Amino acid sequence: MQGEPSELFVAPHGNDANEGSARAPFATLERARDQIRALGTSAGLPEGGVTVWIRGGVYQRQRAFELTEGDSGKGSSPITYRAWPGESVRIIGGVIISRFSRVDDESVLKRLKPSVRDRVLSADLSEHGVTDCGTLTSRGFARPVLPAHAELFVDGEPMTLAQWPQSGEFLKIAGFDKPLKDEWGTTTGDLTGGFTYEGDYPLTWEPDDDIWVHGYWSYDWANSYERVRHIDPRTRTVTTHPPHGNYSYRVGQRFYFLNVLEELDAPGEYYVDRRRGRLYLLPPDEQEVPRDVILSILEAPLVALQRVSHVSFDGLTLECSRGDGIVATECEHVSVKSCTIKNLGNRGIVIRGGKNVAVAGCTVFNNGDGGFDIEGGDRQTLEPADHVVANNHIHHIARWSRCYQTAINVHGVGHLITHNLIHNLPHCAILFWGNEITVENNEIYSVCLETGDAGAIYTGRDYTFRGNVIRRNFIHHTGGVGMGSMAVYMDDCVSGTSICENIFWDVTRAVFLGGGRDFEVRNNVFVDCHPAIELDSRGTSDHPVWRRMVMGYMKEQYEKMRPSEPPYRVRYPELAAIEPYFSGTNGVPPEGNVITHNVCLGEWVRIDESAAPLVEIRDNFVDAEPSFCDPAYGVFAVEPNSPVVQAGFAPIPVEEIGLVRNEVRTSIPPRVGTRLEHVHRENRNGVLVSAKNLGDSPAEGSLRLRVCRVGVPVPLAFPEWKFTLLPGETASSEFPLDGVDGSVTVETYSKVPGVRPSRLTIALDA
Repeated sequence: MQGEPSELFVAPHGNDANEGSARAPFATLERARDQIRALGTSAGLPEGGVTVWIRGGVYQRQRAFELTEGDSGKGSSPITYRAWPGESVRIIGGVIISRFSRVDDESVLKRLKPSVRDRVLSADLSEHGVTDCGTLTSRGFARPVLPAHAELFVDGEPMTLAQWPQSGEFLKIAGFDKPLKDEWGTTTGDLTGGFTYEGDYPLTWEPDDDIWVHGYWSYDWANSYERVRHIDPRTRTVTTHPPHGNYSYRVGQRFYFLNVLEELDAPGEYYVDRRRGRLYLLPPDEQEVPRDVILSILEAPLVALQRVSHVSFDGLTLECSRGDGIVATECEHVSVKSCTIKNLGNRGIVIRGGKNVAVAGCTVFNNGDGGFDIEGGDRQTLEPADHVVANNHIHHIARWSRCYQTAINVHGVGHLITHNLIHNLPHCAILFWGNEITVENNEIYSVCLETGDAGAIYTGRDYTFRGNVIRRNFIHHTGGVGMGSMAVYMDDCVSGTSICENIFWDVTRAVFLGGGRDFEVRNNVFVDCHPAIELDSRGTSDHPVWRRMVMGYMKEQYEKMRPSEPPYRVRYPELAAIEPYFSGTNGVPPEGNVITHNVCLGEWVRIDESAAPLVEIRDNFVDAEPSFCDPAYGVFAVEPNSPVVQAGFAPIPVEEIGLVRNEVRTSIPPRVGTRLEHVHRENRNGVLVSAKNLGDSPAEGSLRLRVCRVGVPVPLAFPEWKFTLLPGETASSEFPLDGVDGSVTVETYSKVPGVRPSRLTIALDA
């Protein structure tokens, strides 16, 4: 093996006929892969392994880059595909759109609004080699993950498919054609009928068989996109093609129309005429012709691994495809490090089976579906997969499938989710389903922004999910509509999780235990939560919905795991206490829950009457002075001489929560805390906004203000406030609240990662 190359090179200007050296690089990843494959079957892989250095540039993919078992490394001879230091390697699944013209087709111009007719650009997709624009599909809750339609990205940002009303706004269902009673006895509308809306706006649209609607048809946690079958402007009725939506139509629920050419009227909106192969774009800014325009094409994963071992990917950018970024099936000792994964139609990284797969130091954002979807381990034998998701920054995902496509979704046994920063999501941040899963040292904020009855960390409906730990996380400033949101949501009688040493700040319900058993809620900090802990006894309810869930579905799940036999009998002996209740008629009570040594400033515990006698609540510190270090800016470390420490509260190492600098993440976003104060001067109301650099390096950023009344934005135009702060430095600025009265909530928000939001509710005189 002596003398064989331990390095190969790939470059955009390379040639696959070259030798693969630094001076004569290959052009494709496949050529480098095949060279390594040949080496492994002849002389064998060199000691120390092989590094494929990928030089900077754009690599357009027409198919997945595939590795199989024969492309594996060994423990002493790993294989690494790595970006050359300091160079940007972009692996894209799209086509660069470079030729635009003004719209001159009269049939199109008459459908556009007069205000934009001379600003909309058009491109002939066939001239760019695009023959398949994909199709919109029924995506969302309880829908399969399917490749996205052709999406447009300009200067690295996703554009918005033309819609009405504008992005971020909703219409409301006014009524329905076919009433029915839902499972709760409420009158709702049958999905096979239509729903009605108010107003006459769609009268201006030409008939089109590719208009879609997106809505939360019955519940604020179940969305879907449905193709419109017919709009009747006379009765203001919309009917859809199957599958029609979720559950039923409920008056007041939210929806909007999309893929409507007539509504291409806001900067950054686009429309694809699939029949004629043309793209229409209203540029996102004042550029005559935008730069770096990519239309997504590839439906397969950008990288597909099958039974691969001892291979890693380092420092790459994967972007702009209709499918997933990386899919690893039955792989072992595979790692994805320091990669940027963005602007995908589906998910960032999918792991199915295998062992010891690690995703570390990656930045993932703007995906149509989720961030990481991970499955592994054997729930029957409790053999762990030992997959690790560490030190990743995940934000602004679930652009399309708004519900249950999360930053991190894990199934199985033995996963570690640690030191991640997660923010700006419409629904949940972390879902977990299984056993021996640890979620620790993560910071989560600004999640559940568009949904209700949701949780930042969520699981539910299984008594045998055991051994799970939620520890040392900082969850703050979550959103929520309708029923609001929870920070840790143990839904529908799921049981047995340890919830310890977390910090919850300014969330609706911090810990919600929905009828489950054997929870330990210990040594947490709750500040301004509403309430800190809520617990009910739905497992004993005689309502048909809950009774079917417990005595039907959950009993079946319980019996599948054979809890009276090893390993469950040995690992989780408390499960044996549940079985007798399945033979009775009163359901399963929420026994075995312990709430102890928690610190709470604000609303404490809310427990329903039947559950209260079954819960052990002791040695907590409610409205005691905890001596936090800097609570105004979200630093809830407890001083060593605090009375609560002397009384038994164990200090939480807050400095260890969130992203950390190491070999896979050499820089982290700034840590800037913000605060709001109500000021009243000379009969004028305003807010004082402050920002403090909580990190150890200089921080630059900006803040904006949003004012809401009962969740509805108040139209006030606040200027963007920019700041530059040295470590420990604080800056402030004051903004007037002109023309605002009543009770309002003022929030800070920022596009700069690491700038923590703040929120203030104030009552203003009329």
